[in-house]
Amino acid sequence: MVVFSSVYYNSYMTVFDETYRKALEDIMTLGIPEINKRTGHETRALPGLTFSHDIEKDGFPLLTLRKVPIKMWVAEQVWFISGARKPDDFLREYTKIWDDFTNPGDTVTVAYGYRWRKHFGRDQLGKLVELLEKDPSSRHGVVITWDPASDGLGDVMRKNIPCPYTFTVNIIGGRLHFHNIIRSNDFILGGPSDIAGFAFLQCILAQKIGVSPGIYTHSISNAHVYDIHYQGAGEIIKRRNNHAPLQLHLPKNAFHRAEAKDRTLVEQIVEDISSQYHPDEAITGLKIVL
Repeated sequence: MVVFSSVYYNSYMTVFDETYRKALEDIMTLGIPEINKRTGHETRALPGLTFSHDIEKDGFPLLTLRKVPIKMWVAEQVWFISGARKPDDFLREYTKIWDDFTNPGDTVTVAYGYRWRKHFGRDQLGKLVELLEKDPSSRHGVVITWDPASDGLGDVMRKNIPCPYTFTVNIIGGRLHFHNIIRSNDFILGGPSDIAGFAFLQCILAQKIGVSPGIYTHSISNAHVYDIHYQGAGEIIKRRNNHAPLQLHLPKNAFHRAEAKDRTLVEQIVEDISSQYHPDEAITGLKIVL
């Protein structure tokens, strides 16, 4: 197991940038090169990569070593919280990232939010909030995205099965901590957006329950970089900047507004973060491997 923690801070990079850059460097230098049968691409991969980031202490974990589209992960997470599974229902106004994973009915079968709120016969996300409001000491705050009846094991071949497949929420020391577990993470394109999106969810849940956001932990069973991203990874590893820590200022009632797919909520969050976000230039030519 490879573990990274954001305990090292230096004056010229945000804590999260340093954590991400170190993890990426380890994937590229220690990662095992293998050909993936499904995609035909080589990857460099590490098993069991885990790192933690204290949002309240060290700021919001959005990568500044390259530009990450803010509107994409903000709108995506609002779409998840709403429980929707059709991109045309709100999400497509902001990003087409899920269009490659729809079925002929324009439905994303494995839409995370739908799995959290409807697929298993109960509203896991709603019950999580109820549980932690009633009993903040509970250790039962687990939300599952993975459906063992149809996901994985080669039984049903689909374009997409959940990558972040479960998360656990605990309130410890009066702060809400979030542990996100991912079976497979493209660390160049998927990783930064997933981290920001789920940290955003953590902050929304903390606000709803009435506590501060604490530590976000990201655990990846297979952390990899694709061959077509090697050059970009090398560029990110070389970069340094003096970006100030980012702070997420949530408007009131963010959880309920997300459930209602409130477009002004997206606009407010994007405006707030964009006003602070001055990343290094985008790295061109980074394509998603499906």
